[in-house]
Amino acid sequence: MILLRFLCSLLLLLTALPAARASQVLIPMDDAQKEHLKAYGMAYWLLGKQVEVDWLLNYRGGSFACPNLSGVEQELAVRGVSYQVISDAQYGAILGQIADANANMDVMKLEKSPKIAVYTPKGKQPWDDAVTLVLTYAEIPYTEIYDDEVLDGKLPKYDWLHLHHEDFTGQYGKFFASYRNRPWYQQQQRDAEAAAKRHGFAKVSQMKGSVVTKMQEFIAGGGFLFAMCSATDTYDIALAGLGLDMVENMYDGDPADPTAQSKLNFNRTLAFKDFQLVRDPYQYEYSNIDMQPYERGVGEDNDYFSLFTFSAKYDPVPTMLTQNHTKTVKGFMGQTTAFRKSLVKSDVLVMGENKASGEVRYMHGELGKGTWTFYGGHDPEDYQHLVEEEPTDLTLHPNSPGYRLILNNILFPAAKKKKQKT
Repeated sequence: MILLRFLCSLLLLLTALPAARASQVLIPMDDAQKEHLKAYGMAYWLLGKQVEVDWLLNYRGGSFACPNLSGVEQELAVRGVSYQVISDAQYGAILGQIADANANMDVMKLEKSPKIAVYTPKGKQPWDDAVTLVLTYAEIPYTEIYDDEVLDGKLPKYDWLHLHHEDFTGQYGKFFASYRNRPWYQQQQRDAEAAAKRHGFAKVSQMKGSVVTKMQEFIAGGGFLFAMCSATDTYDIALAGLGLDMVENMYDGDPADPTAQSKLNFNRTLAFKDFQLVRDPYQYEYSNIDMQPYERGVGEDNDYFSLFTFSAKYDPVPTMLTQNHTKTVKGFMGQTTAFRKSLVKSDVLVMGENKASGEVRYMHGELGKGTWTFYGGHDPEDYQHLVEEEPTDLTLHPNSPGYRLILNNILFPAAKKKKQKT
């Protein structure tokens, strides 16, 4: 009888063991995380394996969680990403904490890896673009496209489009004064002029106008667009100036229209209104959208911007886009560093700003069925990244808050609100 009871107890214990075993993987995104940037790549990898990922908004810096399936821990270890293995009961307690009506937290379910395109010239230089640097570092795959693919109608193949450090006005970055004798500059001009000719345009500026129009259609149809540095303001300048000649003769062979400023149409733009063009072709600036250094009142030692806090349960989109382990982000410069707040349209959602300087650094908006995000500055971990400098080594910055904002945008299209159990 005693032996029978012992065997029954042992059987009950063995039956209970699988339920007690840890069965969820928590990827913390607070200061406990060793590799914030690679953690996003891990989430993308899981989605590519058809594993659903929970994005725990405002929980420990925007942590990720997934089932502890075969191979998950090994992949995390290979990537150097910090993680915890927890039981179903422990994870249930976390979800209960998040679901509390008084907690500014929520769960977003990531279901499918977005197909990513990066608008970038084929001969891009290694110093050109922070987004391609961080995608490569995080091991997130992307496809490079440029004017040919956009004009040939290829954008609908993708979910998410990043605009490489670009000049949509057709002035080649306004680099004429400093770099016109550089081989890379001359090749860039030849390539752009050849592309314009292939597509039946007399000028590069006209081709770029058609490109931004196609991109507007992409967003309105449900696409997600992300841009940094000069790809932000020149995008809107090109839209406002469709059909106008805003380009001087060293760029397109004839003078600009002297009345172009008065003909700008701000109803076409995404983010900016009432801006003034910088007409001097030798000045390394496009308009007064960009705050100038003498106006900003900050230097490398005190240049910071603050992220806004949004309601996770009621404003999930900006909450996703601002997930971070800090609300204060170190500023960084670019050809377009910071957006003059007085020129930002009233329906634009500001997500990061330096209020004292009157500048917006990070913002978001909607167009039709899609959305766009603009982020000022060139490289979040190089304060003044100059042309022809070496690219940033992200192994030295695995926890960069500034780069995290880029990667939030990468996962944003994969998100779907998770229904909480009642």
